[in-house]
Amino acid sequence: MFLHIISARYIDQYKIEIQFNDGRKGIVNLFASLKGKVFQPLQDLVLFQQFEVDVELGTIRWANGADLAPEYLYFLTFRDLPELQEKFQKWGYLPAKVAVNV
Repeated sequence: MFLHIISARYIDQYKIEIQFNDGRKGIVNLFASLKGKVFQPLQDLVLFQQFEVDVELGTIRWANGADLAPEYLYFLTFRDLPELQEKFQKWGYLPAKVAVNV
């Protein structure tokens, strides 16, 4: 199953509540991700709030063309859940565990 966003709503500051197609819902804080030419304008909260769910892309996007991969948003939203750590390692968002032979 390909991961995609089915709904999103602004919460406050740089936080968005996101519903994913796997049934998980959570709040992501995107402040630290708003760097670089396309994302820096979104530090303006008025612009940040003007996102929409792009059904074709399966993620959220802004009028200036900025969007974030749904997998990245999923990682940011659920990065502390133990049951998802292996998935995040496979996706490359976390370092792979190294087996130690004793």
